[in-house]
Amino acid sequence: MLSLQSAMNAKVDPNWVAARYPYMRAVVIEAAEAIEHHGWKWWKKQEKDLPQLQMELIDIWHFMLSQILLNEGGSETAALLKLNEQLKTIEDSNPVDFDGKSYNVNSMDLLEQIELLIGISAARRIELSVFASIMSNCEMDWTELYCQYVGKNVLNFFRQDHGYKDGSYQKMWNGREDNEYLVEVMADLDPSDAEYEDKLYSALRNHYPN
Repeated sequence: MLSLQSAMNAKVDPNWVAARYPYMRAVVIEAAEAIEHHGWKWWKKQEKDLPQLQMELIDIWHFMLSQILLNEGGSETAALLKLNEQLKTIEDSNPVDFDGKSYNVNSMDLLEQIELLIGISAARRIELSVFASIMSNCEMDWTELYCQYVGKNVLNFFRQDHGYKDGSYQKMWNGREDNEYLVEVMADLDPSDAEYEDKLYSALRNHYPN
């Protein structure tokens, strides 16, 4: 995933490491969008859209990987070491300290966890234990994260190939977001297929408005 993310970042901007884009700011925004897909308005009935909520987590993971890579000067090898170090802390189940308080993440509900992620990300920190707890509450494990990450990575390449950067890309396809089409076509494909990425790209192209 680090290799895929590095390639995506380079496609957007070959000098992305030197540019030092605010990837954690993007995490904040995507996490806020996740809250919208969950529903938070106590004054009206809302239904949790789990597939779209999961897709927001994939977007968040893109930017977290980018920040981890950026912290290591773009080195995938060094980034992998840092990532493995953080993954080990998840197994320890230690509380997360933030803003002078200690949080037992596993005892928090999903919205509280996402709010904590927003605060930590705004402070330019990465706490994988918080992200992992959110994943669990969104019915995802690391294997599912990987499968969905590859799918969204393909969509991001598709967007870039079809004018995302110059503004000509159409994100709404016949009244629906491209993310919604991605969820549908992924459900019809086998992620273990050696041609999974190519088939996914072709399926998106078939749905894209002329």
